[in-house]
Amino acid sequence: MTSTAKSSPSGGPASHPDHLGHVVFITAAAAMGGFLFGYDSSVINGAVVAIRERFDIGSEALAQVIAAALIGCALGAATAGRIADRIGRIRCMQIASVLFVASALGSAMPFALWDLAVWRVVGGFAIGMASVIGPAYIAEVSPAAYRGRLASFQQAAIVVGIAVSQLVNWGILNLADGEQRGVVGGLEAWQWMLGVMVVPAALYGLLSFVIPESPRFLISVGRHEQARTVLSEVEGSGVDLDARVAEIELAMHSEHKSTFKDLLGGRFGLLPIVWVGIGLSVFQQLVGINVIFYYSSSLWQSVGIDPSSSFLYSFTTSIINIIGTVIAMIFVDRIGRKPLALIGSVGMAISLGLAAWAFSYKTGTGDDITMPDTQGTVALLAAHAFVLFFALSWGVVVWVLLGEMFPNRIRAAALGVAAAAQWVANWLITVSFPSLSDWNLSGAYVIYTVFAVLSIPFILKWVPETKGKALEEMG
Repeated sequence: MTSTAKSSPSGGPASHPDHLGHVVFITAAAAMGGFLFGYDSSVINGAVVAIRERFDIGSEALAQVIAAALIGCALGAATAGRIADRIGRIRCMQIASVLFVASALGSAMPFALWDLAVWRVVGGFAIGMASVIGPAYIAEVSPAAYRGRLASFQQAAIVVGIAVSQLVNWGILNLADGEQRGVVGGLEAWQWMLGVMVVPAALYGLLSFVIPESPRFLISVGRHEQARTVLSEVEGSGVDLDARVAEIELAMHSEHKSTFKDLLGGRFGLLPIVWVGIGLSVFQQLVGINVIFYYSSSLWQSVGIDPSSSFLYSFTTSIINIIGTVIAMIFVDRIGRKPLALIGSVGMAISLGLAAWAFSYKTGTGDDITMPDTQGTVALLAAHAFVLFFALSWGVVVWVLLGEMFPNRIRAAALGVAAAAQWVANWLITVSFPSLSDWNLSGAYVIYTVFAVLSIPFILKWVPETKGKALEEMG
């Protein structure tokens, strides 16, 4: 028989081990939103060339369709918090699940280009909701002793979602004999790629019916008895439930609801620390990481690699992304945020520079495109190295810093502004790449290289080190 582990009222380090498995299940179920975030964000990668051919469109129209999801992402992220506070975290997850399912079905069977774009926006709205609700819910149900590790489930789920989407795309392409528009079961391969997301989206919805509502939300709407039940499930029987409920209530009443006005006051309008947060968000996107996740299959095909191999390389870069994320999770608390970010910036700058050099050897047009074997190998290795250096640094470190570096009184509002800047920069890169690629693929990568180089002095001069500091120390 397992002995009952005593815990402090704040859910201290001795949470009941019998309950940890249940908490892990709850967290993993909530992190399915992160999985769908990653899956839906990158699954379009496999359909880019087919969409261009199916609707006979140019680079600009194609870019607008691919980037349309980001409009929904921004709207979903901006409204999810209010929706969750009004109807609960679980209901919010269920709404996101329905939107993911609708987006998958609609995107798989569009009757016009604008119809596809609308379903992309719907899916983006669900991504935005999942990006906010997942981490918030996990933080609210996790015992304090395990909160950091459980919070990492969301980021891990995102990178796994990206990898699985590329593996599914590759499998479907092989079923269609290497043709993105090859017919499988009455639908073209690219339609299956976009439609398969129905499965994890439905699973997310089903799981939301078997996990409990956040105790914080339950207390906010006066359902104290249910909150006590959930707290006993996730924190163990050794917890003083009345004290925990009182502690949560006190924290909620004493919270300062930060607004945009709180961010004003610096020489350039906003407080300096807010500009640093915006800079981190923007640099994270301007190095071009989402070109890899949105366009890598068409990128490799544009330099003469056959479709099946290009899809395989999209999958292998996703695996590298997972490995880099794990490395970051291991080292971010050991060597610090700034050193890890600097390592990543240097590595990205070198990798992107090598890719730009290799792509400059691309010759030919249309279906007759070639690149020397040496440069082709360098381009592949450089792209994988770029993803690795990004994932082990900026992919994780930026989110850690944004969560830690702002003073308590402005944290929520500052995070909102920084996240909005990230969506805008993401949209800019996504919508510009097809045209930049048509203009000069090597030139596009030179631009991303420049941003990676500029991120180095930015880190050295302006980014604070938050390792080992309490949130209350952030002035």
